[in-house]
Amino acid sequence: MTPVAFIGLGHMGSHMCRNVITAGFDVAAFDLDPDALARAVTVGARAAGSVADCCDGAEILITSLPGPPQVEAVLCGSGAGSGAGSGSRAGSGSRAVSAIDALAPGGLIVEMSTSSVEVGRKALAAAGARGLQLVDAPVAGQTIRAESGTLAIYAGGEPEAFARALPVLEAIGDPRQIYHLGPSGSGYAVKLLLNLTWFVHAVATAEVLTVGVKAGVDLDKLHTALVHSPANSEFLEHDVLMVLDRGDYDEGFAMKLVTKDLGLAVDLARDVGVPVELASLVEQIHRRARATYGDAAGEMSAVKLYEDLAGIELRWPTSS
Repeated sequence: MTPVAFIGLGHMGSHMCRNVITAGFDVAAFDLDPDALARAVTVGARAAGSVADCCDGAEILITSLPGPPQVEAVLCGSGAGSGAGSGSRAGSGSRAVSAIDALAPGGLIVEMSTSSVEVGRKALAAAGARGLQLVDAPVAGQTIRAESGTLAIYAGGEPEAFARALPVLEAIGDPRQIYHLGPSGSGYAVKLLLNLTWFVHAVATAEVLTVGVKAGVDLDKLHTALVHSPANSEFLEHDVLMVLDRGDYDEGFAMKLVTKDLGLAVDLARDVGVPVELASLVEQIHRRARATYGDAAGEMSAVKLYEDLAGIELRWPTSS
């Protein structure tokens, strides 16, 4: 069995780790949250006491972390080991041995967080200096697909490194939706752009449904007409239904993460010199929703923002 280190056991990482274990890999796990670590042990992981302990003897390291600061802290050691967990809670404060320092030369890092291309470059350089390969492989599909091992995975890295990573990726994702997109950083870029597009659709859908209902059009008729028009989208046809059906704004993905991802997408555009007025506006709308409803509010809170501004609820009419 290939020895694997898995760091980051949050809402997504806990299920991803379990699926790697189920696929037959020998997994050592680490997270700053002792409860998350204990749950990993119950499904077959060996508990590690630190990043370095987790990486000791591993051929492959998988990380699933909240964002760029935690990725940099775990892989490169910056931040005094403050990010080796599923949440944002800091570590003990003493400088910890980084994962890159702890892995033996020849090892492979599969970094599956939604992170930045800039941090990815730093990690790639540090990994290369130690004789390690690195694949950036962020995921999409929410917790339900993490549970079932059917996530979509967007990978960037050298072809040989991607080939080495494929067995663990297939334990985590749907083999039909594991995409090798090009050199290092490609996975991060595509994931950020995917998220940006989805949240653009969220704002557009919230606006048109709210305006239409306020203009006197029945919600069900308006929705049907839009779905069967050239303006249809996956969000309009499927994703928004959880709001229209039952007022569920999807707290499985919190607004603090939404705004983090949108900020990274705008930063990426700035880095490559592309003006993105729409993306910047969409980011600010979601930041307003976060400020209104809180960090833990659901990812569709922009829809609620428009509902509240218009004084309506976007719900299917109830039968009498």
